[in-house]
Amino acid sequence: MCSDRIQSDYIFITHEFLAMMPGTRRSSVSIAAGILHKSGLITYSRGSVTIKNRDGLTHAACECYQSVHEEYRRLGLL
Repeated sequence: MCSDRIQSDYIFITHEFLAMMPGTRRSSVSIAAGILHKSGLITYSRGSVTIKNRDGLTHAACECYQSVHEEYRRLGLL
């Protein structure tokens, strides 16, 4: 969703900040990022995430991503 808003596959964001969004621990974000990285969907380094496979990442996301994305599109925000 961050990538959608800034219209870029390169996002300046830390694991700490990502953890604050859903109210989880940074270590949980690191585990999830590692899984996405091993799947070839993203790469990440200190303070940044790069989406390598947007279609795959969208497919791996829960259905809520698609619902929110469609609503933003309907409202003309994308």
